[in-house]
Amino acid sequence: MDLLDAFLDAQWLERGASEHTLAAYRRDLMAWCRALDDAGATLAAPPPEVLVAWFEARREAGYKLRSNARLLSSLRGFYRWARLAGHVSDDPLAGVRLPPVRPGLPNVIDEAEVERLLAAPDIALPLGLRDRTMLELLYACGLRVSELVGLSVDAVNLRQGVVRVRGKGDKDRLVPLGAEAAHWLERYIDAARPALMGDVTRPALFPGRGDQSMTRQTFWHRIKAHARAAGITTPLSPHTLRHAFATHLLNHGANLRVVQLLLGHSDLSTTQIYTHVAQARLEQLHTDHHPRG
Repeated sequence: MDLLDAFLDAQWLERGASEHTLAAYRRDLMAWCRALDDAGATLAAPPPEVLVAWFEARREAGYKLRSNARLLSSLRGFYRWARLAGHVSDDPLAGVRLPPVRPGLPNVIDEAEVERLLAAPDIALPLGLRDRTMLELLYACGLRVSELVGLSVDAVNLRQGVVRVRGKGDKDRLVPLGAEAAHWLERYIDAARPALMGDVTRPALFPGRGDQSMTRQTFWHRIKAHARAAGITTPLSPHTLRHAFATHLLNHGANLRVVQLLLGHSDLSTTQIYTHVAQARLEQLHTDHHPRG
């Protein structure tokens, strides 16, 4: 485990990897270590056939190709670091290949469903007003749930109408709030947040109950509960409102590079998936409404 811990330390110190990234690396590498133990092999000198057999076993167990591809990416990152750091003489996985992964289109709810979801929380209650504000921010700013729950009070500038978001790799970006999100934020900060905080003093913009911190998992459960209350049957993910944010912007004529900046994508190719979603929507509208559709 010393080699694994050294790798994780390097990712944190040299690359500024987030806690979520480090946790994912640890999960992947611990699973790989268990597979190597079962095969009587070591982390520093794994036979390539062990990896191939392991991935085949995972496939038969129902793991999807995308999951295996992400796992292989973690292992490649580890052995690339190990070779450069002098822990291994060459990359033992250099010849291992998986079938290419075709990008899947995200599930996107339409604008009417978004409105129903936003209206689902009971804003007469402090928790309901908190949830309404969080949903408004997710949709207005295209935030990741982890970015949302990590916001501090001083990240919001209502006078300028922007929120400072810390994204992947600890990179900050400024995202415009929009009038509706700013309205709900102001209501929440004035009325609901003091009631939720009580006597606790913490910088978190969105606390949980009492002195409990809000987590991604907690808010994801809240999203699903509000979606059920709103009668939304479209399969949801923690990124549902982020996907809707990007797709609806493009449907209304936004520039792809602007959407890239707002989402905090370092590579434009990551954002381009939403052009396919928008195109699919246009094709469906044509089919439904054009006389020659």
